[in-house]
Amino acid sequence: MDEQNIQVFIDGVKNYFLQQTGVAAEVGTPYLSDAQARVAYEYTGIIGISGSSRGCVYYTAPGALLRDVLLRIGESDVTPANQSDLAGEVANTIAGNARREFGKDFMISVPVVVSGGAERISLPPDLRAMVVPILWRKHAAALVVALADKQ
Repeated sequence: MDEQNIQVFIDGVKNYFLQQTGVAAEVGTPYLSDAQARVAYEYTGIIGISGSSRGCVYYTAPGALLRDVLLRIGESDVTPANQSDLAGEVANTIAGNARREFGKDFMISVPVVVSGGAERISLPPDLRAMVVPILWRKHAAALVVALADKQ
């Protein structure tokens, strides 16, 4: 994945927050990370990628951010179960938008949501991940993209 391709995912995050909440997300400086140094907050929505690319994309956020998003969109159920669902929805929306950009051979899985630390997240060991810090209304989160073109 090159810089232009990563921008598709970054634009997906920005659009999601702006459209859903009316408040744009700020994007920090992306950096490379290896498979052992995973970034994770309380809830993580993971999308597996296959077809023309392989790897995964995930969105990870603290419960406080997800709770604030739920309230902002008018949802009164801010339980951990609903926060977890929202993490999966954000990841799925971002990956779905990327699929529209990259074409039908860019296959995405249904979201898998994990809660807790980074030890529950597996990245392809041979890929380096691009970590994109996200800030929304003073809540830190991250988008992680670990993809390679299929050979």
